[in-house]
Amino acid sequence: MSRLLLVRHGHVEGIDPERFRGREDLPLTARGREQARAAAAFIAARWQPVVVYTSPLQRCVQTGQEIGSACAIAPHVLDGLNDVHYGLWQWKTRAEVQAQWPELLQRWLSAPQLVRFPEGESLQDLSARVADVLRMLLEHHAGGTVVLVGHYSGIRALLLQALDQPLSAYWRLTHDPGAVSELDLTQSGLRAIRINQSPG
Repeated sequence: MSRLLLVRHGHVEGIDPERFRGREDLPLTARGREQARAAAAFIAARWQPVVVYTSPLQRCVQTGQEIGSACAIAPHVLDGLNDVHYGLWQWKTRAEVQAQWPELLQRWLSAPQLVRFPEGESLQDLSARVADVLRMLLEHHAGGTVVLVGHYSGIRALLLQALDQPLSAYWRLTHDPGAVSELDLTQSGLRAIRINQSPG
């Protein structure tokens, strides 16, 4: 059995006011760096991770570096943790998307499992990617604590799998910047222990 710690990166530009960030490679803000340091201290005080994996985007790499430094281990980039690909919606505001794709935006907000972003991914693509990450962990880290530093979308996709919920339940979960969720990973699947813990 492995203990998984899911950590959302710290605050970045585009969270408030909201934009479809996706693969936009944003650095942490000053507030985000504080959240990353708080998450790192929270984890180091409670667990001894054997490995830290991060999305390739710098907001996750920076958060992972803080955790790795606090826990005396080097983080590794894992492409499977990358954010959902919003395609043509990337870095647009909701109002901008509403103006060009009103029906698709409404479907995204009411039935997200039925949406593929224009020239981008679907939630099914995202869910398959994070499932591949879990398979890799079962093969290579059958024991110990593993930290996954990722994005709002990917963490929700993992939590839906842990809770045995459909993709249509995507909007029922939340995960704050810098927050930590704790799961067990076994050959039988995922079990949620704690969700969206604030390190503060």
